[in-house]
Amino acid sequence: MRKLSWGVVLILIVSLWLAACTAPVAAPAGGAQPAAEAPAAADDVVRVALLLPSTINDIAWSQSIYTSLKELQAEMGEDKLEIAYSENMFNVPDAAAAIREYAANGYDLVIAHGAQYGDSLMEIAPDFPEVSFAWGTSTRTGADQGITNIFAYEPRGDQAGYVTGVLAAKLTKAKIIGLVGPVDAGDAKLHVDGFLAGVKATDPEVKVNVSFTGSFGDTALAAEAANTHIKAGADVLTGSSQQVVGAIGVAKENGIPWIGVQADQSTAAPETVMASAIYDWKQLLKDIIAKRAAGTLGGEVLQLTYANGGIRTIYSDAAPADAVEAAKAAEAGLADGSITIVAEPR
Repeated sequence: MRKLSWGVVLILIVSLWLAACTAPVAAPAGGAQPAAEAPAAADDVVRVALLLPSTINDIAWSQSIYTSLKELQAEMGEDKLEIAYSENMFNVPDAAAAIREYAANGYDLVIAHGAQYGDSLMEIAPDFPEVSFAWGTSTRTGADQGITNIFAYEPRGDQAGYVTGVLAAKLTKAKIIGLVGPVDAGDAKLHVDGFLAGVKATDPEVKVNVSFTGSFGDTALAAEAANTHIKAGADVLTGSSQQVVGAIGVAKENGIPWIGVQADQSTAAPETVMASAIYDWKQLLKDIIAKRAAGTLGGEVLQLTYANGGIRTIYSDAAPADAVEAAKAAEAGLADGSITIVAEPR
């Protein structure tokens, strides 16, 4: 019996040893699969933070991109695209602090929607190499400084200006148009240059009086400039940036047609606004998100144009058919390249 017992014990020991050698590897704590066998992770939510120099309802620069981002969220689903925003961030130090905080809190893409934020991004972006940043209007990505996670974007304001210039030249009877600009730089300058070119191409006899308020958001100054243009004989008005709310009000009070740019401005005065050249950012935002998902975190410049659908014009039913037809022909010419905008010396 003693010999039989030891034999059984020996068989049991060998059996247990063989089982241990062939047993599957235990899963790590928490129920995760071993790294080599882990399934592909599902797409995570894309977290986007947006900094705006004015409000989300300024019917201009800030509203245009906020509206596009919300439309993209509706398309993707709130479970796939998370949005946070800070408005009225025109003060650069305050904006820089917010940019850094969003990046530190794990947002995938931080958009600083204003030319004044560029230097801040160049300083902050290297501290967060896994975060993508975007800003405009600009063509500066920081690539010359070795920065690889900043996208720059540029709306072709000259194209929007050209089309609205054609329309304005068709609308004016006095052959005098008033333009209220913020500053003679960046997207605002492009808009003016394109507008003047569109007017000249349509009717060289039309005079465009251009004034710059020196401010993007001072509605009182914009209203004052609009009144000055009307006193000088203008029977059509236009302008850009969030300040235009004041100028649109003056146009409405005086029964003067207004032509808008950046956002749909007909909501402010439906009977006054003859057209709006809208900046539609949705495809550009899609492109940035797709590039980031593919491993490109920055270093590229993107544009809004008529050709790529980033700029589109909506027209009032009150606008004369021949004027709208001429403006639409200009849209088509810019889209297919048959029209080239040449800025006139000013």
